[in-house]
Amino acid sequence: MSDWPVIFRTSSEIEARIVSGLLEANGIPVVSHLGVAPSVFPLRLEGLSDLRLSVPPEFADESERLIASHRADTPGAVVVPIRQEFEALEQRIDYRFRDRGLLEHALTHKSRAHEDASGGVFDNESLEFLGDAVLGLVVADMLFREFPQFQEGQKSKVKATLVSTAALARLADRIGLGDHVLLGRGEEKTGGRRKQALLADTCEALIAAIYLDGGIEEATRFVLRESANEIARVRSPEFLRDFKSALQELLQAQDQPLPEYVLAASTGPDHDKRFHVEVRLGADVLAEGAGRTKKDAEQEAARAALDRLRPTSSPNRGDV
Repeated sequence: MSDWPVIFRTSSEIEARIVSGLLEANGIPVVSHLGVAPSVFPLRLEGLSDLRLSVPPEFADESERLIASHRADTPGAVVVPIRQEFEALEQRIDYRFRDRGLLEHALTHKSRAHEDASGGVFDNESLEFLGDAVLGLVVADMLFREFPQFQEGQKSKVKATLVSTAALARLADRIGLGDHVLLGRGEEKTGGRRKQALLADTCEALIAAIYLDGGIEEATRFVLRESANEIARVRSPEFLRDFKSALQELLQAQDQPLPEYVLAASTGPDHDKRFHVEVRLGADVLAEGAGRTKKDAEQEAARAALDRLRPTSSPNRGDV
């Protein structure tokens, strides 16, 4: 086998397995080997390791054609080297992967893996699981250090907000993650790149990939930087106020019936929907509110109703 030509090089073990699976699924024998002598440095440090795939000479041309066409299954797609495919995303998240195979793994949806005949493509579900835990740790650590005055219930509410599907989907939208997700044809046709749950799951997988590649410090830096606006909202005096409870208490003190919240409308596409809610007292509409979730819209409607019923009160007061 020493005379078998090298047809592919990479420093990513995952990438090597994917390409090996592709070739073997097409009946091409392939062997992998290191192109450099063992080093005292970790194998996955880019530039120090060189995983090489070799095939029999008579299969060399066919192998190179297969590899070149591996990503040409989407109409209008531009074929680029596998190692360079995610340059734009790396620049946007300000993190360069040493093992880009991890990044590709994080972006691979199960629909893509299911449609791959080689069996060498793995979906990102296990990374989602790990990313959820890493995200929870980063947020909990931040709350412990920066919000010592919060009670346990308050911390739990803030954490739930920062790690929610809606918050992760917004983060994914800000970094353009949907443009880079690797989807199967079916998921592509049904608008998978705009689905909140899919984007949130991929965001968790990306966090796990950064953690595995660069450690907890890099994962923390990414999460806190990209969630800065959400964290700033948490710092607002109004965030922890429960306007619905305050409105109910005010009406009860005036011997009024309990308010009713009615969904008046929902607007926008599924990945960016806004809900419009009316808060009613009997047949009268006290106020309206809008938000990305029904709960947010109800809270906003309750806040507006309080402003109407207590015109001299300020939303910044601490009595709510």
